[in-house]
Amino acid sequence: MAKGFLIVNVYKEDIGQIVVGAKVVIKGEDYEKTYTTNIDGKTDKIELNAPDIKYSLYPQYEVRPYSIYDIIVTKEGLNETIIKNVEILPNEVSIQNVYMKKDTQTVDITELPDHVLWGDYPPKIPEEPIKEELENLRVLPRVIIPEYIIVHDGIPTSNAINYTVSFIDYIKNVASSEIYSTWPVESLKANIHAIVSFTLNRIFTEWYRSRGFNFTITSSTAYDQKYTHNRTIFQTISNVVDQYFRYYIRLTGFTQPLLAQYNDGIKTNNSGWLSQWGSKDLADRGYTALQILRYYYTNNLDLVTAEAMIGLPSSFPGYNISQALNSCGQYVQKLQTELNRIRGNYPAIPAISPADGRFNASTTLAVRKFQEIFDLPVTGIVDFATWFKISYVFTAVAKLSAGV
Repeated sequence: MAKGFLIVNVYKEDIGQIVVGAKVVIKGEDYEKTYTTNIDGKTDKIELNAPDIKYSLYPQYEVRPYSIYDIIVTKEGLNETIIKNVEILPNEVSIQNVYMKKDTQTVDITELPDHVLWGDYPPKIPEEPIKEELENLRVLPRVIIPEYIIVHDGIPTSNAINYTVSFIDYIKNVASSEIYSTWPVESLKANIHAIVSFTLNRIFTEWYRSRGFNFTITSSTAYDQKYTHNRTIFQTISNVVDQYFRYYIRLTGFTQPLLAQYNDGIKTNNSGWLSQWGSKDLADRGYTALQILRYYYTNNLDLVTAEAMIGLPSSFPGYNISQALNSCGQYVQKLQTELNRIRGNYPAIPAISPADGRFNASTTLAVRKFQEIFDLPVTGIVDFATWFKISYVFTAVAKLSAGV
């Protein structure tokens, strides 16, 4: 039997507050073991049984391509939290974030549904990929990425709960719900570009708000994309999203992001839509992400970057910074200041001294520890994904300190 891996991160309310010493029980078929969160608020990388990788590399419905486990988390003074059906794929790292409350009287239970490619979900109701009546109106002046979106957990007219989710976490959630992380990277990128583009079309056209609804998008596969609150995120997908969440596709000559509709290509296979399984096949044949997208949508397709990120920490210098590159200056000093502040909530991050704008050895150690804590590739190099995550966590910690 193949092996997959699981990391459990435990927080009190949000990422600004880690929970050290939480008891984490993992239960599965013929498996039960207890772990404890460390000074970073996370478990070690836990090895677990998983099916053979072949079952997630071609469409079949005899053997579930992933194994499932239940997680029970307890900590004195906080509420017991249970997450059922955590997915483990072979050779992949699954990341499960757990958010506990200061409440000892209740038990929070989340039962995660089947993955979309394995379960039975209603197919997407077809729409026009470009809302031409809105293109010239420019509902929003430009394509923006918001800090948060509001996800309605049901069909538009249902009396369902709304979740406020950071944009980047929403994309990671949908991608982990819709595709398998065992696929080639170019197929993951193609699907993620489609997911981002679909989401930005809903934002740009204010599709639901202009119809009187108080949310951005739904979790229904019939209307939008599958979002599962508190679901497990696959690290491979997370890494790709970190690099490419700003990228979307649009038709040449249009401002509006393409409403990039897609289906599995097996149960449902609409002409002019991205085939998820087909994208995997094309990537196996050497197609790039953009070639895959043009194959399914149209050759008149551009891959572009969103012009603005509203409310999101940014100011990336536009190039990687590291000790090996002898980086120095205001960007390095900003990085050092933010890491030293984050260290107040994540004490395992080494102090940077001196924080003088020179990328020194202590800066490299702090960056590497930060990357380890937040499940990023541990390189000691500050690329866009690391810069963004440092800025994001710094903002969360600052808000917590200010009581926001």
